[in-house]
Amino acid sequence: MSVANVPDDVPIHVVVANELLDNLAVRVMERTSHGWAEVWVDAVSDATRQALVETLVELDGDGPEVAVLNQLAGSAAAGQRVPLHEQAMDWLRHVLATVEPAGRVVVFDYADTTASMASRGQQAWMRTYAAHGSGGGPLDACGAQDLTCDVAVDQLGLVRPPTIERTQADFLVAHGIEALVDEGRRLWSERAGVGDLAAVRARSRITEAEALTDLDGLGAHRVLEWDMQTAPSAGRIANKRDRRQAGSPPGGQGVGP
Repeated sequence: MSVANVPDDVPIHVVVANELLDNLAVRVMERTSHGWAEVWVDAVSDATRQALVETLVELDGDGPEVAVLNQLAGSAAAGQRVPLHEQAMDWLRHVLATVEPAGRVVVFDYADTTASMASRGQQAWMRTYAAHGSGGGPLDACGAQDLTCDVAVDQLGLVRPPTIERTQADFLVAHGIEALVDEGRRLWSERAGVGDLAAVRARSRITEAEALTDLDGLGAHRVLEWDMQTAPSAGRIANKRDRRQAGSPPGGQGVGP
């Protein structure tokens, strides 16, 4: 089941976050000629209208945020922006402390590194959606469109590096999707002429698997896994085949409800 909060009174063995972290609020940071600044939003008005505008607030050069930004995106050029995922890191810290010693945390999401997002630009890693399509700018129609942000894997790694990082396609292959598809093809071949519910279900399994493993779409989602039985380390990237790295986001939703 899906819950708003991880309960504290029952054993938690597996936590699955399907496109959760990209919806948590981020702080937007901009590289300046002097260091780093945070992008704030202010309201301005005149006799005819009110508008939201961006304003930069310089950060303390000795602050913890600057230390993280310099570590992960120290080569960013002036004017480039990156997200700071404090809420996502707090969430991960909480669930890692909550899950059982033999448990696992699994995250499905759009993901990249902080330095890569700096070079891609805010318009690439922060997106809006409205009425099942792309929305306007982040400050347009506030409250009437969804705002999402790619997840910086290296920032989550500051809490604890993932044990495994791989594409959704590789994750599903590792967990037997090919066998399920083969069974679906066999059932469809046997019952296509009948056209009953079993045949339709088998056919759906084939087409859904193609969508979920398409590397130009849903299959390119990243899957991050934290195995609590594995000692924290640098983690590993489990890409058995050449997988497309983060860039333009794949469309639609990730695997699972």
